[in-house]
Amino acid sequence: MGRLFGTDGVRGLANGDLTAELALDLSVAAAHVLGEAGAFARTGRPRALVGRDPRASGEFLEAAVVAGLASAGVDVIRVGVLPTPGLAYLVAATGADLGVMLSASHNPMPDNGIKFFARGGVKLDDDLEDAIELRLREPWQRPTGAGVGRVTDDHGLVDTYVAHLDASLGEDASLKGVKIVIDCANGAASKTALAAFAAQGATVIGIHHTPDGLNINDRCGSTHMEDLQRAVVQHGADLGIALDGDADRCLAVDARGVLVDGDQILAILAVAMREKHALQSDTVVATVMSNLGFLHAMRSQGIRVDQTKVGDRYVLESMNANGFTLGGEQSGHVILSEFATTGDGVLTGLHLTARIARTGRTLAELASVMTRLPQVMVNVRGVDKLRAGSDLEIKAAVSAATRRLGDSGRVLLRPSGTEPVVRVMVEAPTFDEAQEVCEELAGIVQARVSLT
Repeated sequence: MGRLFGTDGVRGLANGDLTAELALDLSVAAAHVLGEAGAFARTGRPRALVGRDPRASGEFLEAAVVAGLASAGVDVIRVGVLPTPGLAYLVAATGADLGVMLSASHNPMPDNGIKFFARGGVKLDDDLEDAIELRLREPWQRPTGAGVGRVTDDHGLVDTYVAHLDASLGEDASLKGVKIVIDCANGAASKTALAAFAAQGATVIGIHHTPDGLNINDRCGSTHMEDLQRAVVQHGADLGIALDGDADRCLAVDARGVLVDGDQILAILAVAMREKHALQSDTVVATVMSNLGFLHAMRSQGIRVDQTKVGDRYVLESMNANGFTLGGEQSGHVILSEFATTGDGVLTGLHLTARIARTGRTLAELASVMTRLPQVMVNVRGVDKLRAGSDLEIKAAVSAATRRLGDSGRVLLRPSGTEPVVRVMVEAPTFDEAQEVCEELAGIVQARVSLT
């Protein structure tokens, strides 16, 4: 059996892989491990906040998590439906000892997930996650009587989060005169996103903002941009914002209906923050999958890029270790560390829109700070991904392709973390050249390290 925790908590088919029993046991184990690690306050009974996205399965999984925590002697406050970054913020803002979010982010509705946050609203490190796995279903001394945790509801805390989002723009901020379409993915931000933008004076048009427990991420949100692109043009809006199911990522659409991806959003915010002297060490953190055009644009702006492995947790690790204030991924996970401990799609969208309002420039004009190079990726399946990194013929082919492309292109071979797959990514001045080089390299990888 592989590791239970993935890069973003425990995730799987709800009531299949992710059962009520597992949710309860994980919550008990987390309470014990964090308590013994000294992660709880030293006085009083530990407190946990529990939130969820609107998936139907979140209802029974929430009940299981709450039961597990309370049975382990933890007081629980249910905050209801809210974005994952909202729960992380509230854990820090209320001084809670633990946060548990039930969401599978951009995954289809049948999936769900459990994500833990420690004091301060930060994700657990690998060692703590491993300890929780080891503790599952071990015998333990159960509290009784007054020792069991109490359970209360405080859905009003969601308003505290929305107020925080708006306050992040500063007292003189206003989005008046900006018309925006927001695709809420029928997810966790279906109320908070519209409220946050409207509070700043924007003209807000919501789409896919009526969750029924079954329609989250269903042909909408950041993984399906077509409806948003049509709506922006139809309504004559200045821009559109697409969130995912738990609103920790944000993609955008300009007034022409053209996609603006996470790299472009990151570039726009990096330039804006540098102008305000808010970009620590004039550095932005991005992953190795960021488009080469992003790297060129940042270099031309005098901004350094610190590149990490793929995954927002690695972006956050670099930011925390070095005090950097901005980082993100092409997928739209953007972290503004002055205001959030994790990626926050609504926060990102607000600051992107504020840049438009303050400069009077269109989103297309702002996004032109970088030119995206055509990018082609091929997943080579059924191969020995470990041998691929040391095979001399593959290395020679990569070196030759790199020389051919020079500064105008890039080659990246990346093994999958969970499958016998090597991802071959090539960027080049033209799509045809990128595709040609990518397919050539993919063929060599398949021929050299195939498992069959």
